[in-house]
Amino acid sequence: MSTSNPDDRLFTTRWVHLHEQDSAAGEVYVPEDGPVPLSRRPRQRLELQPDGTATVYHGGPDDRPTPTAARWSREDDHLVVRTETGNATLRIVERSPSRLVIRRS
Repeated sequence: MSTSNPDDRLFTTRWVHLHEQDSAAGEVYVPEDGPVPLSRRPRQRLELQPDGTATVYHGGPDDRPTPTAARWSREDDHLVVRTETGNATLRIVERSPSRLVIRRS
């Protein structure tokens, strides 16, 4: 999983969790600018920057996305995102320009 190109779609996209597509492989995230079905519950979002920083967005009290600062690092063959508060670890186990699969721990 190469991460050296700052123009890589991984870093130029806000990814949104489509819980309807989750499977045993993990949680599915797609680009926010693509077709995202409406949902009654707020959708988690993820942004990664080439410098190792990241932002994880959760639904706030009024359902608007609330940002949480995070950092990503390369571990084995995966990118791992950890929030600075330590309450979330996301491991990107599969990626393409149109889809991420994430395992949470």
